[in-house]
Amino acid sequence: MAKPLILVTNDDGIVAPGIRALVEVAMELGDVVVVAPDSPQSGKGHAITIHDPLRLKHVKVFAGIEAWECSGTPVDCVKLAKHVALKHRQIDLCVSGINHGSNASINIIYSGTLSAAMEASLEGIPSIGFSLLDYSFEANFEPAKHWIRHIMQSALEHPFPSGNLLNVNIPNLPLDQIKGLRICRQADARWVEEFLEARDPNNQPYYWLTGKFVNEDPGDDTDVWALENGYISIVPSMHDLTNYTALEPMRHLERLGQ
Repeated sequence: MAKPLILVTNDDGIVAPGIRALVEVAMELGDVVVVAPDSPQSGKGHAITIHDPLRLKHVKVFAGIEAWECSGTPVDCVKLAKHVALKHRQIDLCVSGINHGSNASINIIYSGTLSAAMEASLEGIPSIGFSLLDYSFEANFEPAKHWIRHIMQSALEHPFPSGNLLNVNIPNLPLDQIKGLRICRQADARWVEEFLEARDPNNQPYYWLTGKFVNEDPGDDTDVWALENGYISIVPSMHDLTNYTALEPMRHLERLGQ
């Protein structure tokens, strides 16, 4: 029986330690192809490149693994993987990450890691975005690899019941302190932002985004709660942004102008 084909991508760049850790796990489970950005693309969300040419270059970054670096965004990487690098091959699973830092709650909107996985899911490919709650370049990914292996194996053996995308966040804890997995909803949290103003050498103002993450969601069924309490959070996610609870209350707008 042929091994499953696993596409690996990320938003931290093809030489980031996180993607190397993810490739090491994926190699144990199937045939691996990497298509990832040639430079960090954090915070790009679902951006695509439409005004500049895209470049896709075969590189030898991972021993024995077919790998391509892309000049575009994480979403560009997935598009080029499907339509160019793997044009005549069926992708069985797309995994994105391991991201350096959290993509829980509202962060999924901004995340290049999750947007890459979401783009694959739009193509009907089961997809998972993995993130470790450690922003350090020297982060220890070994505890995360243990759990990622189990999650990926399950995804390959059991089709997702609805939709094709999982948002997985892993607390930065030793292996024996991670309590297990929790299926969660996305916490209703947000960033309270501030722009710091400074002056360049020409005395022109420039601004630097900063802020703090604020969670006012009291639920014990959210991804933020799970992570704060030592669990890995798994949020089944989707691209449909329709507010279904508002459909009927908004029907009165249909009568405007009649």
